[in-house]
Amino acid sequence: MLNKETKIFIAGHRGMVGGAIKRNLEEKGYSNLLVRTSSELDLRNQAAVTAFFEEEKPEVVIDAAARVGGILANNNFPYQFLMENMQIQNNLIDASLKTDVQKFIFLGSSCIYPKFAPQPLKEEYLLTDTLEPTNEWYAIAKITGVKACEAIRKQFDKDYVSLMPTNLYGTYDNFDLQTSHVLPAMMRKFHEAKENGHVPVTLWGSGTPMREFLFVDDLAEAVVFALNNVLPDYLYNVGTGVDLRIKELAEVIQKAVGHEGEIIWDSSKPDGTPRKLMDISKMHALGWSHKVALKEGIEKTYAWFLENQQNYKEVKL
Repeated sequence: MLNKETKIFIAGHRGMVGGAIKRNLEEKGYSNLLVRTSSELDLRNQAAVTAFFEEEKPEVVIDAAARVGGILANNNFPYQFLMENMQIQNNLIDASLKTDVQKFIFLGSSCIYPKFAPQPLKEEYLLTDTLEPTNEWYAIAKITGVKACEAIRKQFDKDYVSLMPTNLYGTYDNFDLQTSHVLPAMMRKFHEAKENGHVPVTLWGSGTPMREFLFVDDLAEAVVFALNNVLPDYLYNVGTGVDLRIKELAEVIQKAVGHEGEIIWDSSKPDGTPRKLMDISKMHALGWSHKVALKEGIEKTYAWFLENQQNYKEVKL
């Protein structure tokens, strides 16, 4: 069990997920949080990661570090999505094992499951069929991380657990139209269209795929729940258990933003997986469930977007 002085290393603390986890732990009074920026510690560098672990000796590690992006980024940079994610997670997992880290939380993605797996997605569907081609590079990397943690549980009896969140969104999200995921990309498009006189907005695909979305603060709660409990299995889905069509999502975001123009669907662009709904019964049975409804989460995210627009220009978003 953790106490408020447990030394916890949060890898990827400057990202949306890692930042939410860090804020959650700080709010709960955890005072011994260990963080490093990418310029201070390159997680792709095995020797640097090993030296860091040997010097700092964290007791708990949360791996929220990854190279992430939407369909476009995955399609354009397959090698980086495969190799860099494997380098990051392998270095963290191996260094944790070698320095006797007792608790490790590995964060992945629902894209690890087969493209045409039965819905909702159960943990046991892993590796039962082929992956979605547009993000298989990222998915394969994450699958190797899940299996590495499972192997450590099996061979060394350590509390290494993998949490697979559904599609995430929230404050501190990435709004770069070249690399962002669907929800923040839509939000920025609708906002800019509103600012330009409510001009039409063109969105990718047919709008018919079904997707599930989890507010990032709810994932942070799930991670802290996993830290404070010994979970009996190696793999758990984290989501809401509720999905909607991309067209419906667009309408919710459009209303929150206040855009009054037309939505045009470009069906020449790929849709990706037809549906990705998570079976979250295992986490529910242990006592965790989400709290933030989609409409509320989108409104919170847009409010944050409006307050931080000056920062987007600085980082060329």
